[in-house]
Amino acid sequence: MSVSRPEVVFVDGVRTPFGKAGPKGIYTQTRADDLVIACMRELMRRNPQLPPERVGDVAIAATTQIGDQGLTIGRLAALLSGLPNSVPGYSVDRMCAGALTAVTGVAGSIAFGAIDVAIAGGVEHMGRHPMGEGVDPNPRIIAERLVDPSALVMGSTAENLHDRYPSLTKERCDAYAVASQRKFAKAVAEGHIQPDLVPVALRHDELGYGVATRDQAPRPDATLEGLAGLKTPFRPHGRVTAGNAAGLNDGATACLIASAEAADELGLPAKMRLVSFAFVGVEPEVMGEGPIPAAEKALATAGLTCKDIDLFELNEAFAVQVLAFLEHFEIPDDSPKVNPWGGAIAVGHPLASSGVRLMTQLAREFEERPEARYGMTAMCIGIGMGAALIWENLAPHATRDAREPAQDPVPDRDTDTTKDEA
Repeated sequence: MSVSRPEVVFVDGVRTPFGKAGPKGIYTQTRADDLVIACMRELMRRNPQLPPERVGDVAIAATTQIGDQGLTIGRLAALLSGLPNSVPGYSVDRMCAGALTAVTGVAGSIAFGAIDVAIAGGVEHMGRHPMGEGVDPNPRIIAERLVDPSALVMGSTAENLHDRYPSLTKERCDAYAVASQRKFAKAVAEGHIQPDLVPVALRHDELGYGVATRDQAPRPDATLEGLAGLKTPFRPHGRVTAGNAAGLNDGATACLIASAEAADELGLPAKMRLVSFAFVGVEPEVMGEGPIPAAEKALATAGLTCKDIDLFELNEAFAVQVLAFLEHFEIPDDSPKVNPWGGAIAVGHPLASSGVRLMTQLAREFEERPEARYGMTAMCIGIGMGAALIWENLAPHATRDAREPAQDPVPDRDTDTTKDEA
């Protein structure tokens, strides 16, 4: 029996400026939950046609779920952002793909008809809660040789990926990193990034009060010569450096996901349609390979090929991980289809929040490129996983070409941040 399901659409997305983790970070004395609350409040402010009580669920991701990122942050953030008591919420942890999983989780609820509008997002305050804080890995993981010890250190897995792909040299990764910095700086200069940034009020015991309005991490002055001399902290004479990898960052994201019918009923702008998604597992020692089989699975589910994807938003946890993806799919390193406004190497990667940044940026790029029909957001995930989501452009001015529309899944298929000082 064939059962129709509601189409799931991306309505709107916002994020805080991303800060550097640690004492010099703009959010060093700002609570993690307040960052995601600021995003949720801004979403509701930007979409006044959405009755707060209509939000069916709130899914918020955090990799380190303790302190001000713990205690079912999705529910607490819903309450603290001013949503009614009737709106439930929950927490998500899939490491770097937390926000992606939050989105696919509420998308499943919408497709099943349980709800028709939801908020999904993520937060990571790596200054307050470094990755791995308070964890106690089962010693069997190493003792029984289930994984190599390097699998638990993300930078070491990137070095392992270099070993597997000798063609992905340090020089090639440095060149990609410099390009990411320049593309992001150009996007900021042209006003592409600022519309979806949420200003965040800051307070510091010594510096006083201020407002975060720009990302703190970008290095638009980065050069190949400068990157060539950086230390390789994960391996002597290695290839992964602070220059060709995302930094340690603080930040939050949130987005509105809805059924197409609810968006139409409420007058919400449906920017793109979720076509398919996939999460896969790979060898933990080379977790950077994860996006490759995830993309293949999502494409197969959608009845598409990689050549059908007009725009890619790939999380730049490490340059080598992005380049492995591009090499596998025979996409040039400098393809204008890939991260056209730069990526995490420039802007930062606050772990569980980054997935919604990819979606928000893709939605904006769709508006700028009406000829683009399909886009992909994808990332590698710690402990050996990958994720990929395929989206269709629904911008009001988007054109449609002669290609066949995406097919429903076959049932039996495997599926300046600056601070104003007081």
